[in-house]
Amino acid sequence: MKHISLLGSTGSIGKQTLEVVAANPDKLKVRALAAHRSDELLEQQIRQFEPDIAVLSDKDAAARLAARYHGKTRILAGDEGLLAAATYDGADTVLASMVGYAGLRPTLAAIECGKNIALANKETLVAAGSLVMAAVRKHGVSLTPVDSEHSAIFQSLRGGAEKEVKRLIVTASGGPFRGKKRSELENVTLAQCLKHPNWSMGPKVTLDSSTLANKGLEVMEAHWLFDMPYDKIDVVVHPQSIVHSLVEFCDGSVIAQLGEPDMRLPIQYALSWPDRFDYSFEQLDLVKAASLTFEAPDLEAFPSLKIAVDCGKAGGTLPCAFNAANEEAVNAFLHDKIRYLDIPYITAAVTQAHDNVAEPQIEDIEQADAWARAEAQRVINGLQNRP
Repeated sequence: MKHISLLGSTGSIGKQTLEVVAANPDKLKVRALAAHRSDELLEQQIRQFEPDIAVLSDKDAAARLAARYHGKTRILAGDEGLLAAATYDGADTVLASMVGYAGLRPTLAAIECGKNIALANKETLVAAGSLVMAAVRKHGVSLTPVDSEHSAIFQSLRGGAEKEVKRLIVTASGGPFRGKKRSELENVTLAQCLKHPNWSMGPKVTLDSSTLANKGLEVMEAHWLFDMPYDKIDVVVHPQSIVHSLVEFCDGSVIAQLGEPDMRLPIQYALSWPDRFDYSFEQLDLVKAASLTFEAPDLEAFPSLKIAVDCGKAGGTLPCAFNAANEEAVNAFLHDKIRYLDIPYITAAVTQAHDNVAEPQIEDIEQADAWARAEAQRVINGLQNRP
């Protein structure tokens, strides 16, 4: 039996994680739940899964929940509550699915308390990969990926020795605008961005998928997870989202992991590893899947991928600056403050202006994040004032 603390329980990954838990009641037990402000949904989750503690980082939302709920679960609030969930003694595994940079501190705290990590928050490794992986080694914990691409690589790497790996191949669906030229993207709407052809995800990740920024973040995550140089990580567009990623070995063999585009499969593997549980959800039918196609990404139409990878190669605090700028740009687009093509313009402007710190400590990471957000807002304000 694994005892789980779930950070981000009311988000897309969090809700699917709880479906996996419900399907494996003899193997998985939720001991702590944490969310931001969705108090009504969290209350439903509390009543179904009966955790020891539950947290809302928004203190007003926590107060609303505490006023309504009088059961056995202890209700906590704020950043202190979030850290309490991440380090809770009753849990041995923390599934970190908070969106964005906000997941860094709780994940580090969990590692420092000896918790095994199932990581769905790629921004944690993007912003502070060197610090996180050093902490994983220091405290002797495991870090298993939840992202479907990294789960696929994690599984495929079992097909050979580390020295035999030639390259990692990360697949991308191409998002809703695959095949469109840059000129066709000038006036796309938020509604169009959020219509992903294959995956059901939250708005931030779905928008990142449409710009291919998400794939750039995933390349950086793969670099840290698998200790792989950037020149051995490639991206290919695979519109069907059946082949979740591949590993090519020195003899030319390529091993891939296939499955339905359903996050419950990599979530379950991250929680079951090193074992495999029986799967209770829809499974892949190769005949129904029919053809599988692959193509190169269009870096002219979707420059965010190259911007992100270039930042990853430069290292230091540049990946953190890219992530912060991208989060601010995406949020501005979600609130109708900028145009779609402004997103890569903002990340490029911020990262070009960034004073990179080559070997950052946590204080450098936090300063870079704050600076990049302020600089992104300055650029956004300028764009809002254009004719």
